[in-house]
Amino acid sequence: MNNETIIRCKSCGGKNRVFLDKVQSMPRCGKCRALLTIPQEAISINEGQFGVEVLDETIPTAVDFWAPWCGPCRIVSPILDDIARRFPGKIKIVKVNSDDNPRLSIKYGIQGIPTVILFREGREVDRLVGAAPKENILHFLRL
Repeated sequence: MNNETIIRCKSCGGKNRVFLDKVQSMPRCGKCRALLTIPQEAISINEGQFGVEVLDETIPTAVDFWAPWCGPCRIVSPILDDIARRFPGKIKIVKVNSDDNPRLSIKYGIQGIPTVILFREGREVDRLVGAAPKENILHFLRL
C-alpha cells in the first residue's frame, strides 16, 4: 500500500510528494510555499471547474454524475461522502449535478445516473453505473 501521493499546487502547478499521514497538517508547496489543496470531503463542481478539479488533478478522482430527484443517487451520495472523508489524498470525490451541467453529461456519455467515472491523470479509466453497495464502490475505486 502506497502511503504517499502527488499533489499539484494550484498556484504554481508544481508537483509535490505528500505522505498521506501528513495530509491533515496542511502541507505547503515546495516550490512557491502556497498551501496545497487536498480535499478532505466531496466537492460539488460545475462545468467551468471541471478542467482544474478533474482533468488537471494528480490524485485519482471519482466524478459522481447525479441529480437531486434521483433516488439511487441519494443512496450513493453518503457513501461517496464517507469515502472522501476516510481517504483524503488517496482519492478525490467530485459531484456534478447532471441537470445543472448537461454539456458535461453529454460529453461523457452519461445515459443513466448515478454514474461514477474514475479519472487518473485526467483520463477516464473506469465507470460505474447505478447504485452499488459500499464494498463494490471501494473495489471500483481500488481502495
